[in-house]
Order: sequence, then structure tokens, then C-alpha cells
Amino acid sequence: AAGCDLCADGAAAGRCLTCGVRLCRFCCRAHRRQKKTASHAVTELENAKDCSQAGKPRLCPSHPTEELQLFCEQCDQPVCRDCVLGRHRQHPCDFTSNVIRRHGDALRELLKSSQQHLDTLEDVLSQVDEMGSAIRSRAEAVATEICLFARGYVKAIEEHQDRLLKQLEDLKVQKENLLHLQKAQLQQLLLDMRTGVEFTEHLLMSGSDVEILLTKGVVSSRLTKLNSVAYSTHPSVDDRIQFSPHERAGHCSGYEVFGAILNKAVDPARCTLHGEDLHSARQNQLSGFTLLCKDSTGERMGWGREAVRVTITHKDKRDCAVKPTVCDNGDGTYCISYIPEEPGLYTVCVCVKGQHVQGSPFTVMVKHKFREHQGVFHCCTFCSSGGQKAARCACGGTMPGGYQGCGHGHKGHPGCRHWSCCGQVKESSECLCGPPSDTSQRSLLRTVAL
Repeated sequence: AAGCDLCADGAAAGRCLTCGVRLCRFCCRAHRRQKKTASHAVTELENAKDCSQAGKPRLCPSHPTEELQLFCEQCDQPVCRDCVLGRHRQHPCDFTSNVIRRHGDALRELLKSSQQHLDTLEDVLSQVDEMGSAIRSRAEAVATEICLFARGYVKAIEEHQDRLLKQLEDLKVQKENLLHLQKAQLQQLLLDMRTGVEFTEHLLMSGSDVEILLTKGVVSSRLTKLNSVAYSTHPSVDDRIQFSPHERAGHCSGYEVFGAILNKAVDPARCTLHGEDLHSARQNQLSGFTLLCKDSTGERMGWGREAVRVTITHKDKRDCAVKPTVCDNGDGTYCISYIPEEPGLYTVCVCVKGQHVQGSPFTVMVKHKFREHQGVFHCCTFCSSGGQKAARCACGGTMPGGYQGCGHGHKGHPGCRHWSCCGQVKESSECLCGPPSDTSQRSLLRTVAL
């Protein structure tokens, strides 16, 4: 069987009617894909007879009596002699036998590159298939984990539900028992009181004077004793049973669960106030304190939502009130903040459920706004030198009279850094000097700036 004219590797399976070359199956497909030869007519050779006939000369489609023995390099197609003399006159042409090897080599190089891409594509496709299988396997494994987690979570929720219902039942029984005990005590007291009252009424209405006088001591003692019995005028327990779904409830079967039964009631008398600035504040500065709510046993409330009311009023100026801000932290604490605009003494009332808490009402002294130092913070040479007139001060000021050292209207601090305006030894302190009108007489004693 004849071989392929282009790659010389495979057996001829077709022939290009335009080029007249024999092509293997791969070169047939490549011949159809090439841009320059895509329009060529390629026929398949079905048997050996067709293959032997493939060696016959191919005739020019434009000149049927002429063979395609030449190849036009510019048009990249086989031509006949008439074509060369015609529309291919100025084109570089050569015999097909001379150019077939060069074009075949170029195709063979391109074929090698294509075969490499084939191997790479097959490898990538194999990897894609393997990755698809890995994804499916991993998804199945994660689905199993999710199902196990969900089943465990559902079991934990069910256990937490049972635990909450048990707590609720115990709480209900506890409250009912306390009510039953209170009811029995009140019923007995009522019975004793009614018996005493009826006996006394009957004695006063039907008894003789002597009978009344004889029994009055016993009757009076009995009634006095009954009247002195202490009893609550309200039920001993209340119906405060609430469920908070957002409350952390610890762990159940290794899962964190939420939801708790709330039955503690806040006791205003047990609530306390805290804060460094509880009794002092500064004009036009944010101040505040913290309210800590507790129950009747003194235990801190673990949640918020209580009715907290705060009022801040000036003692001397009744129309001067400060509007506070109450922030519920959700853990039983409340942050109360305010900004006083006027200095003076204020009365602060903090109430929970309409009742004052511990320490309420209390007073807050609002000081004037912070006074910045107007002098120099330094170690005064005049003070530290014992008043030597020739001593030179580092601040650049002079004493009235021409002395090199500077002086102030306060006691000296030998060897200690202090403010030249008021004598404070702390650099971050507040200036003690009053308004300018108060210090006009001391101005001559202050530092004179150069």
C-alpha cells in the first residue's frame, strides 16, 4: 500500500484532488483544518484499487487537459503550466516534487506539536475526571458529617428541652407548695380570728356584766395575740416565670445550647450603684456610673429589660435638669451617662420598678470645666536658688525689677518642677488660678515673658 506523501509514516487513506498528494487519515483531517487548504477537495481511498489509482496524474480544474505539476508558493496551491502563464504569471512557482518535502517537513513538525497537545489534553481530561470523582467522594463524606452533626444537634436540643421542662415543673411545684403552705397558715389564722371575733361579739351582746368582766382578760389576751400575728398581705410567690430563647444555657451532649427559664425578680433595695465619678462630675464633660441589679437574695440578675428610671436635677436651679442616657447591657447592668451644662450640686434619683435603689437619691458635685495652665512647667531657678538675684531662669522670664530669675505668686518648690502660674507640681493637674479678675492684684508676681 502507498504511504502518505506528507508524513511518510501512515498509509494513504485519501488524496487531495487539488494538490494531488496522498494523505493518511490524520493528514486528511489536518488538510481540511488548514486555512490555506480548507477549500481543497479531499477524497477517501476505499480499497487498494483506489490506492493504486491514486498515483495517476491529477488534472487542473481550470485546464482539464493539463496536469498539476507545479506549486504556487504565493497562493499555496498546485497549478498547471497554463495557470503559471496565466493568473500566476508573477507568482513564485516550483515543481511539486521539489516543494513536497519542505511542506511535508513543516507539516510533520506541526504534527509533533499537535501530538504533544493531544497527550497534554488527554492527561488534563484524566485529571478532570479524577477531580470530579474526588469531589463526589468528598461531598458524600461531608454529607455524612452533616447528617451526624444534625442528628447529634437534634438529640442535644431534645435533651435540653427535657431539661427545661423538668426545671419548669420543679419551679411550678415549688411555687405551688409555698402557696399551699401560706394558704394553710392564713386559713388557720382566719379561723382563729373568726372564732375569737364571734366569741367576743356574742359575749358583748349576750353576756352579763359579771360574765364580761370575768372573761375580758382571757378574751382580750386572745385577741391581742391574734392581732400580733405577722402575715404577708401578698402571695408569698409570684407568677414570674419567663423563657429567654437567647440566653446561653451551657452545653448538652457536647453542643452549645440556648434558652433558659428566668424566674428571679429584681429587688430594688438590693440593687447597687458603682463608678469612680459617682459623686463628682465636670461641666460639659461626659460622666456616668453603673447600676447593678440584683434579686432578693443579693444574686446578680443575669439579664436586662428592667424598668430603670433616672432623674438628675440641679439643687439650686429647679428648671435646670440633665437628660441622662440609660444603656441596657443585657447582663443585669445598666450604664447611665450624662453631660451637665451648669456647675453646682445635683440630686440624682435612680429607680427600678418605681422604687429607689441602694444609695438613691444621692448628690453629685459638678465642678467648673477644666482650667488649663497658663504658665510654664519648669524648675524655677529663683525658688530653687534660695532667692539669688543673679540666678538665671530657664523659662526665659524675669522678676519685676530686672532679676534674671522669675518669681510667682505662690510658695516656692526648691528643686521641684512646678507650674509658674499656680504652683501645682503635677504637669497634668488642673490650674488652681481663678478667673483673671481674682488674680489681678497678683499679676505683678507672675512670670514676665520676654
